[in-house]
Amino acid sequence: MPEPAPPLPYAAAAAATARETVRTIVADAHSSFYWALRFLPHERREAIFAVYALCRTVDNIADGPAVVDEKLAQLAQWRAEIRRLYAGEACHPIARALQEPVARFGLHREDFLAMIDGVTMDASGRMCAPSLLDQELYCRRAAGAIGMLSTTIFGLRRPEGRSLALSLGQGLQYVNFLRDLAEDAAQGHIYVHRELLAAKGITARDPATFLRDPHLPEVALEMAAMARTRFRAARRVLKAVPRGVARPARIMMATYETVLERLLARGFALDALDRPVRLGRVELLWIALRKAF
Repeated sequence: MPEPAPPLPYAAAAAATARETVRTIVADAHSSFYWALRFLPHERREAIFAVYALCRTVDNIADGPAVVDEKLAQLAQWRAEIRRLYAGEACHPIARALQEPVARFGLHREDFLAMIDGVTMDASGRMCAPSLLDQELYCRRAAGAIGMLSTTIFGLRRPEGRSLALSLGQGLQYVNFLRDLAEDAAQGHIYVHRELLAAKGITARDPATFLRDPHLPEVALEMAAMARTRFRAARRVLKAVPRGVARPARIMMATYETVLERLLARGFALDALDRPVRLGRVELLWIALRKAF
């Protein structure tokens, strides 16, 4: 029988635990982003996986069963953990997994905090038919901040990265809103700003009633048009940056454009909302290969 391996030094053991925590979260998520990120070099891939693990973890707080005050307290703990991360005192395995990416790629603390602020808007109940300004703020925080972290890891310069993060991030966010209408309503969310609802004659603020409104397909078409506008803006940025650096962003956009077209083909009548649109693993791989080279 072989001798047991000697115990790892504390720092090495902590790093191994951090990596394993991140990999478990990424594997369990079955995200459509996975294949886009697989084409990154090892250091960049590990960095983006750590960012994704943090995003998934705090997002799960907002969507979890805890009462609002408890959710807000947990998110406040994550803000404190981000401050510890930048002070070199990270405690949580995910924060420890982010230590090297923060140092290697110069990730901005403000982007992490903005992302948590976006999740806080969810947890506090502000995202049920918000104002247009609140919806734009939410997209900048929930999608734009994550986009900024991602494009920094990809290797884009800050000006181009910011432009791509805001345009592509908002386009992806709108597709998420459309894809998850029924699921979000079950969580008490209506990710449609009240000005658009009023323009289409929808007065309901109760999510279940909102889903049954006959004008919902009109709202969905308007949001689809908004997503396409953001994708066009993102495409202009992608044409101006090195192709290799922008590869993951191209794959993400192609994936979500495919989902959007499937959603439009399915429609947004009440009986259609129970038919989720998901791309299979083979199709995701095919999109990734087609856009990677």
